[in-house]
Amino acid sequence: MLGVIADDFTGASDIASFLVENGLTAVQMNGVPSEPLNAQVDAIVISLKSRSNPVEQAIEQSLKALHWLQDNGCNQFYFKYCSTFDSTAKGNIGPVTDALLAELKDDFTVITPALPVNGRTIFNGYLFVGEQLLSESGMKNHPITPMTDANLMRLMDAQAQGKTGLVAYADVIKGADSVKARFAQLKADGYRYAVVDAVDNSQLAVLAEAVADFKLVTGGSGLGAYMAARLSGGKQGTNAFVPTQGKTVIFSGSCSVMTNTQVAYYKAKAPSFYLDVSQAIGNPNYVDELAQWVLANLDGKLAPLVYATVEATQLKQIQNQFGGNKASHAIEQVFAKLAEKLKANGVTNFITAGGETSSIVVQQLGFSGFHIGKQIAPGVPWLKAVEEPIYLALKSGNFGKENFFEYVQGMIS
Repeated sequence: MLGVIADDFTGASDIASFLVENGLTAVQMNGVPSEPLNAQVDAIVISLKSRSNPVEQAIEQSLKALHWLQDNGCNQFYFKYCSTFDSTAKGNIGPVTDALLAELKDDFTVITPALPVNGRTIFNGYLFVGEQLLSESGMKNHPITPMTDANLMRLMDAQAQGKTGLVAYADVIKGADSVKARFAQLKADGYRYAVVDAVDNSQLAVLAEAVADFKLVTGGSGLGAYMAARLSGGKQGTNAFVPTQGKTVIFSGSCSVMTNTQVAYYKAKAPSFYLDVSQAIGNPNYVDELAQWVLANLDGKLAPLVYATVEATQLKQIQNQFGGNKASHAIEQVFAKLAEKLKANGVTNFITAGGETSSIVVQQLGFSGFHIGKQIAPGVPWLKAVEEPIYLALKSGNFGKENFFEYVQGMIS
């Protein structure tokens, strides 16, 4: 019933978990598969690494995903991006949305990154993170996609081909018919996209009804959850597996405010190792040294943590010294090679923080897809690789509570 194109891996597992929690059966694929899906499911989620790629690559990957989903029977499509609308001035949300609309021969869709359960709300077209405007939150210091404006209409207009209008809170609370009427008015006035206010879940439920006939919907996982509830007839999910006991490791590459808090909390309780950028760039034996440290610390009560997480001031110093792209690439490659080496040495449970970190680790491990298990926190499920009993918990930087790393290990049976 639903085909989802997600622009990074944690975003894919985020929406997949909400689909399953709201009664749909779903499978998450790592990239665009080369073969047809050999399973009967309600929803397919394809995870790409297209959030910060060059625009042309992001469009190419997204269209390839769309074509595969069409070939596998999907009849409605969802472009999933982060609830903090992570993008640059040139994309990739706008260009990918335009390409998908063109391919589907359609000319209108919604822009709704709201996820109230995690504090992401929209009012008068402005995106809030908790009580702060997006541009005043920790996202203003994001190392790859710093967000310095909270106005979703301006953000979309800067990177897309058409004009962006607003369906305001006052229209949404009147119900789905009111929202549909506003859509019709915007289309008649030449608008191509509609930002839809949502300050709590009741507005997302209204919007899910209003977009029921849309070919393409775009947004965060919040709207996806209510579309799933509508499609399933309100059923609750029953797929609730958790990992079995096994060797466990934690990687943290995110520099978000919440991940910094989580790392500080966990370091006080468990063995931890800081991933040094200069060593990642200049020491060819660094991965081996990290692997030896992890393997020597696997038998404690809590799993060892390898982290590149730093606060905003230190992050800026690192970027100035090494260059932002060079530093990020070096850290990603260390995490990827370290994951591969640890898997070869019997590690079965991987917990990672950060979309880029999670994406590169999953790519390196080479799994084609995942079954969706029990939700750890809103938008963060346990995943089990299709090919073998390897379990992953992959969280976006700002998700989870302070004790996330400790709590998630308590779920392992």
